[in-house]
Amino acid sequence: MDIQLKRGLLDVCVLSAIKDEDSYGYKIIKDIKPYIELSESTLYTILKRLETSNMLTVRSAEHDGRLRKYYHITDAGLNRIEEFKEDWKEIISLYKFITKEEISNE
Repeated sequence: MDIQLKRGLLDVCVLSAIKDEDSYGYKIIKDIKPYIELSESTLYTILKRLETSNMLTVRSAEHDGRLRKYYHITDAGLNRIEEFKEDWKEIISLYKFITKEEISNE
């Protein structure tokens, strides 16, 4: 898969994981796991990129005597999810065009 496409997909997956409630790294990985494998190092790179892009904010809170970072989606992050949904319609259309010959030959 094209690295830029995959990067964009992973960004939207992470934003979707925190869309309904604030979350933290381990829980994000756990929530995404049924759909895609994501390492901690990849996740934290994505989270930093999304924070820099103002698509999420970070706050620290104590949990069981340790500080935990919680991530909260911003309006820009919610807008990115909506943009992705619109982009996806075009991707599906392109997919149908690319695979139409394969489908008609089956």
